Amino acid sequence: MFDISEIADRYEPDAQAVVFQGDCLDLLATIPSESIQLVVTSPPYNLGKEYEKRSTLPQYVAWQSQIITECFRVVKPTGSICWQVGNYVDKGRIVPLDIALYSTFDKLGMQLRNRIVWHFEHGLHSSRRLSGRYETIMWFTKTSEYLFNLDPIRVPQKYPGKKYFKGPHAGEYSGNPLGKNPGDVWIFPNVKNNHIEKTQHPCQFPIELVDRLVLALTNEQDWVLDPFMGVGSTVASAIRRHRRGAGAEIVSSYVEIAHKRIQQAFEGTLKVREMGTPVYDPRDAGIALTKVPWTIPTVEC
Repeated sequence: MFDISEIADRYEPDAQAVVFQGDCLDLLATIPSESIQLVVTSPPYNLGKEYEKRSTLPQYVAWQSQIITECFRVVKPTGSICWQVGNYVDKGRIVPLDIALYSTFDKLGMQLRNRIVWHFEHGLHSSRRLSGRYETIMWFTKTSEYLFNLDPIRVPQKYPGKKYFKGPHAGEYSGNPLGKNPGDVWIFPNVKNNHIEKTQHPCQFPIELVDRLVLALTNEQDWVLDPFMGVGSTVASAIRRHRRGAGAEIVSSYVEIAHKRIQQAFEGTLKVREMGTPVYDPRDAGIALTKVPWTIPTVEC
């Protein structure tokens, strides 16, 4: 059992968890070079949310580039940076932030291993363009000698009974008994009002998404860093998976929530949507919600 004193308020090499209230650049300045195995974060999208100040796109990219460069410095040669972003929106025009930020990683010599598409089904409805229902995770490695553990994140085979039709293994099962590679399109619910993990944060990271990155890209007791920690989902995931977690956050109310959630992660009482939980099917709620209550007009093509 851990108590709240186990959560340090600044980076300490022997700490299990760090919650730093302040600018992430101030936290990064205290972290030794090549000491972090994984950086995973979802930075502000420059949309004017309560936790950010809206700026021009060039100013935003310059600010992000400064932070990415510092993250590159602290990551181990075997380590990874996972930068999860959506779109910058200006008067209805969208700019995919993964495209806007790619050159920053490329100039540092980082290698893009996957552009992971995270699909979810709920969000704001658009009227003059298609509603956005995905964001992307750019997974970069610092070198070619990077850590990647596939087995902990395998998912059930779609056809576990499938066998080789011909060749030297004809008649044998063709699938891996541990499951298949999950691929680069991930379907997880985003954290909305009915999500078990929901707090007051308007753009909260689902822990099961972080879990997949933590399990695949780190080993036990490795450091996981989130420079835009929010309410602590990344650090909580690291603790639950027997890693060390550190994060920075400027909003005091989010820091308070992060402390509570990380403490619960230490105690094993944090409410989470566990990996492997099936995506909710509205038909399970009964016919009342899925029966069409109006007459659908005919649309001529």
